[in-house]
Amino acid sequence: MFSDNKLLLTGGTGSFGNAVLKRFLDTDIEEIRIFSRDEKKQDDMRKRYANPKLKFYIGDVRDYQSILNATRGVDFIFHAAALKQVPSCEFHPMEAVKTNILGTENVLEAAIQNEVKRVVCLSTDKAVYPINAMGISKAMMEKVMVAKSRNVDPEKTVICGTRYGNVMASRGSVIPLFVDQIRADQALTITDPNMTRFMMTLADAVDLVLYAFEHGSNGDLFVQKAPAATIETLARALTDMMGKRDHPINVIGTRHGEKLFEALLSREEMACAQDLGGYYQVPPDLRDLNYGKFVEQGEEKISHTEDYNSHNTERLDVAGMQTLLRKLDFIGALERGEYLNTED
Repeated sequence: MFSDNKLLLTGGTGSFGNAVLKRFLDTDIEEIRIFSRDEKKQDDMRKRYANPKLKFYIGDVRDYQSILNATRGVDFIFHAAALKQVPSCEFHPMEAVKTNILGTENVLEAAIQNEVKRVVCLSTDKAVYPINAMGISKAMMEKVMVAKSRNVDPEKTVICGTRYGNVMASRGSVIPLFVDQIRADQALTITDPNMTRFMMTLADAVDLVLYAFEHGSNGDLFVQKAPAATIETLARALTDMMGKRDHPINVIGTRHGEKLFEALLSREEMACAQDLGGYYQVPPDLRDLNYGKFVEQGEEKISHTEDYNSHNTERLDVAGMQTLLRKLDFIGALERGEYLNTED
């Protein structure tokens, strides 16, 4: 499907963008456009890959004109640009609104204007039952995605989305922090040992987006089934793998806006979700505002349906967590006594 087509990655200098490049740059895709506001990261990426298929666009999703220009002639968009750090969004919630909500509106409107064939928007488990500014802004991003998808010609543009949990070793995440703390002989800073999080690799994240790209209709939301682990299990897995089993741990308490566990699907979404094996698909409610006669929507089923969260999914033990960690290149290097940058 990507043969001789042009793909645009918003927020393309991030961990997800690098994972997409590793997957696609050596295929017969015609062009991959990297759209972001960080010229230094773009320059680093340009030198690292040195590939003529790679094109760079400086801009900001907050600026409609810049994203409109970047989407001209594009066939597909993976929209990954976002503010993702929960504490920083708590202290600067309007910045989350500008990037995650208004920026998504700009991306989708530009895609519609330029008749981009398919757009996949990346969301997060924090959008389910959101209690923090980042999650609330992502929940609104999803609402914008569904609303825009109602008013497009599906023969011209399809807009769908994905939602996933913690992407292991992505930039700014806890695994690189723990590794750096262990290497520096500093105590691991753990918020709550019993806090659980979904665990998926960057390869899993790319697979999820590609699955949505291939199977999604307008307004669909896709979730990959994923295991979870407590933060204590993750810490113990890493310290054991790095030969520091008795490494000290400092429990610092839950930070601003954090939950004990996350949900990938709400109870209401689970009631209408389609189980596709390794994935769930949540279709949009296709009714308009002219509601007709009341139709039972399976209220009894909803009242007895659990959400899908990191407490009730498959729980990894230390050995299971280590098996998942070994899928990360830089973790394998650490076990060999080497050290790689997490984005290499």
